[in-house]
Amino acid sequence: IAEGGFAVVYQAYDKIEGIRVALKIPFHNLMNRDVVDFFRKEVRLAASIRHPNILQLKNAEFIDDHFVLAYPLAEQSLADRLQRRLATTTALHYGSQLLDAVSCAHRAKVIHCDIKPENLLIFPDNRLLLSDFGIARLALRTVKGSGSGTVGYIAPEQALGRPPFRSDVFSSGLLLFRLFSGQLPEWPFD
Repeated sequence: IAEGGFAVVYQAYDKIEGIRVALKIPFHNLMNRDVVDFFRKEVRLAASIRHPNILQLKNAEFIDDHFVLAYPLAEQSLADRLQRRLATTTALHYGSQLLDAVSCAHRAKVIHCDIKPENLLIFPDNRLLLSDFGIARLALRTVKGSGSGTVGYIAPEQALGRPPFRSDVFSSGLLLFRLFSGQLPEWPFD
């Protein structure tokens, strides 16, 4: 159902619980000690934050030499939903949930570093969940990052490799702008 720089995501069926799930599986040819450590950190980081608007990991394990992460399956991503016009009340509802999730992550000293529509998943009753803490950095104050993020949503200081908490606020602001206007603001920003 999706493919990124490190992994592919499949839809699967959990026979035990009787529900559909998403399986995130890193590309086998990229699997080395560093990549395994990267995904283990993502698992530990995501598991450390509990909030109704943050996607919870169901399971993580090696299956036949493949590292498999299992998550609840969303109806669609916010990126998919933004292909159609949003009512103002829906945009307010999504925006409120996004800010609640980011606030929770920041209270846990986690900077997400990649807030974008593809990392916000929509579940029944228009519940929005923040996902993919893959490049998030555990922050004690301001931490050195890799300059990772997504063009269009990345804060200038994050692009320089020093993402503070306000980088997530900046990215959230851009996403809120898009929720209400239907497009991103033009660069350079006023």
